[in-house]
Order: sequence, then structure tokens, then C-alpha cells
Amino acid sequence: MNKTIVITGANRGIGLAFASLYQQQGAQVYALCRNSSPELDALQVKVVTGVDVATDQGLANMVSALEGVNIDILICNAGILRDESLGRLNSATICEQFEVNALAPLRVADALLANLSSGSKIAMITSRMGSIADNGSGGRYGYRMSKAALNAGAMSLAKDLAGENIAVGIYHPGYVQTDMVNHGGDISATESASRLVGLIKELSLAESGVFKHSNGQVLPW
Repeated sequence: MNKTIVITGANRGIGLAFASLYQQQGAQVYALCRNSSPELDALQVKVVTGVDVATDQGLANMVSALEGVNIDILICNAGILRDESLGRLNSATICEQFEVNALAPLRVADALLANLSSGSKIAMITSRMGSIADNGSGGRYGYRMSKAALNAGAMSLAKDLAGENIAVGIYHPGYVQTDMVNHGGDISATESASRLVGLIKELSLAESGVFKHSNGQVLPW
């Protein structure tokens, strides 16, 4: 039976690459985004627009579009990157990143609990910049803090859903060539998504809540 995949932030970058790869595998893909893109429209997937995961209306649009859909894999990929440093902190952008990067993925998962069942999987796309032990350069306060918060929330989600036989993967995609980093990464979105598709396929309850690099390395908290 073909699997049903739901992806947030699917109109570009890693999300778009996920949608393309799963579509090629014959999966039923629901590509969620605020606004679509020509690249996403060209794929033979179900595009759901109007899904701003940081708003009540966006989540309501998502729930309505997915009513009655049993989700095999939920990929919480939507995220934003802003830049703050000492001397020029910006509370607004820090809070914005918490809303989108940390709280929104948890709200998405919570809102779609009725669509998940035994054997379903959730993939949280985070960043190694959320690792406290791995922070060797400082800065990026809002992004680092929001991703650390996402990691904490994802771990709690893994504990809470273990009894339902739902595994949660916590993944750093790598330094990916996307609009978010002005395409300055060292691997393509397609390569990153391909690695992650493999990790998600192998994800089990035994590794639920483990923080991993897309290359398979276990990352420190």
C-alpha cells in the first residue's frame, strides 16, 4: 500500500525536495505551504495552500484539508532564520523564530493526532545549531534558542507517543543550499532530503527521540 506523506513548508528548498522524492516513490503526498510555487505546482502531489503553521487560521486550514486522511509520515519542515547578535538583539525576530521553529511544529503534530495511528512517524526538521554542546561560534540567538526548544519539545513528543507506537525523528538536514542561507550550503536540498528519507524509513521506536545529522551521526544535545 502506498504511504501518505504530509510535509509542511513544501513549496521550496528541503520541503520541495521531500515532496518530489516521495512522489517519485509513488507515495500520496500532501504538500502544505502558505503559497505554492511553480516548482511545486509541477509535481503531481496534493498542494494545500493557506497553511501558515504559526497562525490559528493556518492550522485550521491544514486540519480541514486533511480531514479523514490517515498519515503515515508527518514531516514538520517549515522554519525561518533571522540573525541577532550581542549589541543588536531584536526581541521581535527572536519571538518570531520561537513561534515558527519551536511552537508551530508541536502545534502541527498536536492538531493532527487524530490522523496518526500505530506505525505512523513524525520527522522534526531541526538544526545542529540547536545543540548547546555543539555551539562553537555563538550568535544567532533566536535561531539557536528556537531550535533547542524544538529539540526539547520533540523529545517530549517521542516519550508521549511511544505508547501509541508512533516514532519521532529529530533531524539536522546538513548545511543545505537553500534560499534560507542564500544557497551557501555544502549539499543540495535533494541530497539532504534523500538522506533524510532513508533515515525516516529506518526510524523505529528504538530510536525515537534521537537527534541525528542527515548523514546518520548522532548529535549532542
